[in-house]
Amino acid sequence: MRILMFGDVVGRSGRDALCARLPELRERLKADFVVVNGENAAGGYGITGKICADLYGAGADVVTTGNHVWDQRETVGYIDGDPRLLRPENFPKGTPGRGVARFETTQGRSVLVVHVMLRLFMDPLDDPFACVDAALARHTLGGSVDAILVDTHGEATSEKQAFAYHFDGRVSAVVGTHTHVPTADWRVLPQGTGYISDLGMCGDYQSVIGMRHEGSVWRFTRKLPNERLKPAEGEATLCAVLIETDDATGRTKRIEPLRLGGCLAEHWPSGAGDGP
Repeated sequence: MRILMFGDVVGRSGRDALCARLPELRERLKADFVVVNGENAAGGYGITGKICADLYGAGADVVTTGNHVWDQRETVGYIDGDPRLLRPENFPKGTPGRGVARFETTQGRSVLVVHVMLRLFMDPLDDPFACVDAALARHTLGGSVDAILVDTHGEATSEKQAFAYHFDGRVSAVVGTHTHVPTADWRVLPQGTGYISDLGMCGDYQSVIGMRHEGSVWRFTRKLPNERLKPAEGEATLCAVLIETDDATGRTKRIEPLRLGGCLAEHWPSGAGDGP
């Protein structure tokens, strides 16, 4: 199976670029399944039902979120009715929505997507390790499901790496989101789990993690409150990974980054060719 996972979509720049290019990318890279982290898609803060519909229409199969999931008030009432929009599973019991869901590809393959938020320098939610262990007690890689994908939304690379080694061989891939900076450590772990510490973002990199740099510089240099940060609106870079799994075991055979557009160096997965 071939799976595309995109990093945090930030603002109109990121979502317009992704919606414009995703149909072509899905076809060109022969992707069977697409995951998009959309938690900053609505003006940099949260996501809406309309934006989810746009992402699904462009070719996303599921949208994950993170610590900004509730920034748009409508999401609280919307999320229970959208089985393809996930919030971190380790929110307290009774929180609207879900963080674990099983999907079918058009080829009839089953994919389990698990979404958790980590805890170092983040909100102190329930234990994400125990949360995913519980999900895996109900689903077996290469048995009940053909692939298991985990979006770990967190600040610390050490926590993400420890998380990945804990689940190595039991899930197809562990990818990091939240920091908006693509890391260069994509690899397949010893027991067959694909890993990257952070996918990066889909947004304008002439910015401070997707937001206009002026407001961020003011906050760091003046230590005074100012107006709400606003997303940068220049050309976006799309950041993702392409994961290829073994159909028999569900483990990852290769994982490679995709970077396209904007100001970062372009990178295509091997075999995809270069250029537009």
